[in-house]
Amino acid sequence: MTEFTIASFNVKNLIGADREYYRFQTYTPEEYAWKKDWLADQLLTMDADIIGFQEIFEEDALQDVIAETSRRARDLNAATIPDPSKRYHRKAIFRKLAVDPYDDAALAFAPNAADTGEPGQRRPGVAILSRLGFAEPPEIIQDLPGPLDIPFAPLRGFEHDDAGFFRIRRLSRPILKARVPVGDTVVTIFNCHLKSKLGEHITPPGADFAPEQDLTDYDPVGRALGSLRAGLRRMAEAWVLRRAIVDELAQGHPVMVLGDFNDSEHAVSSEIITGETPFKNYQWMLRHDARSPRDRYSEAEHIQITEAITAHRLHSAESLFARKSRRDMVFTSAFGGVYESIDQIFMSRHFHPDNANRLAEMEYFSVLNDHLTDGSHPEAPYNKLASDHGQIIAHMRLNA
Repeated sequence: MTEFTIASFNVKNLIGADREYYRFQTYTPEEYAWKKDWLADQLLTMDADIIGFQEIFEEDALQDVIAETSRRARDLNAATIPDPSKRYHRKAIFRKLAVDPYDDAALAFAPNAADTGEPGQRRPGVAILSRLGFAEPPEIIQDLPGPLDIPFAPLRGFEHDDAGFFRIRRLSRPILKARVPVGDTVVTIFNCHLKSKLGEHITPPGADFAPEQDLTDYDPVGRALGSLRAGLRRMAEAWVLRRAIVDELAQGHPVMVLGDFNDSEHAVSSEIITGETPFKNYQWMLRHDARSPRDRYSEAEHIQITEAITAHRLHSAESLFARKSRRDMVFTSAFGGVYESIDQIFMSRHFHPDNANRLAEMEYFSVLNDHLTDGSHPEAPYNKLASDHGQIIAHMRLNA
């Protein structure tokens, strides 16, 4: 194997027919059939070796879509790939036209720990599909071993005051970690779906809903506080993911992180995951323990610091593609007139083109977003069964 492809696909609420996932939201058998047809068609077009799925409520529904994709792949190959009796069957073009079914692929599903199965109160999980299999059983990260307290530092002048903390015990959705054999090595894949920007509002005891949810009595300050809660949770989840990434990198494992980050590449939550960008020259910077204006980092320390940051940094497949192709815009989400990329594939330096010791390099980056319509567009309600995300695929070539 010299090439492989890796993709991220938020399928938008995949569940079987006549099963209420959110309040009053279900698919009729006809709607489910339409959705399965559309998803299978997208998977066939993607033809990716490794796919991270988000918004999976039930594994059976995903298995159903994958089986339909494999059936279509076999039918397509039978119609377009000449058999060995044809003198031209070895033409390279036919290798490009062939689509591998997922009959022998491995599937790992991570259900949401908060999903009780109660109709109308369901919670989605994530999954990874791999034609390359798994090197070991995948791991689910969601319920933390103990409460994670994130303390805040007191402001200057209030050093002896308690500045408070943010506590998290469980991620809103699971992170699925899988080690996938790629060529002669094993790559650690993380698939995530971080907390959305939808505000978190607290329902008072005995009430049926939070006051901020009543839009006829609009509370702009309360709504903003809900957004603050969502943002804090998303960034805390990003840090939990970052900790797991650094642990893999410390063991020398190549890492690829994909999923629905619910934020753009340069948002704080995304930059928590990818890590810092090294400063150009740390010899210009005042030392952390400076005793005079002349206490700067040495050249050797500059090299040491740069290497430490670079070794733990992840890189955006989209940005690498934009640099290579000079294309200036990719989007995976469209709503309210805002077009942005909130689905990403991040890669460790093992895949960076500037790294002489790279394991592989991205040759191309695809995004399937023709189905996306702005939420204010008249056609938007008719696209409710399709995904509201674009699908992204990184095409990788292994180094010889």
